[in-house]
Amino acid sequence: QLQPIIRPVDGASIFRNYCATCHGLDGRGDGPVSKALKGEVPDLTRLSQRNNGTFPAIHVRNTITFGTDDLLPAHGSKGMPIWGPIFHEIEFDRDLGHVRLENINKYLESIQRK
Repeated sequence: QLQPIIRPVDGASIFRNYCATCHGLDGRGDGPVSKALKGEVPDLTRLSQRNNGTFPAIHVRNTITFGTDDLLPAHGSKGMPIWGPIFHEIEFDRDLGHVRLENINKYLESIQRK
């Protein structure tokens, strides 16, 4: 019998597995795929800096959950973000998708440059 895939719930592992390819391990937008993309990959360590010193938690949560507009097509459409079901997964009466979403949001907040 096949074992279910175990997907991480901690923010740093989620980032490494799903975001670092484009955004880089340090979140600065220099991942190995970034050079192949048409647009510049945002530096996620400067989200607070670009938002008057406040981490834009709601914007980050919405971008992860719903995708983005046509300005960032790499994230997928609003109907189907590229990350697939990991942020919408419910197992054993636990909303692990919500847990992952909150944890990646906290992780991104933790890597902000001062």
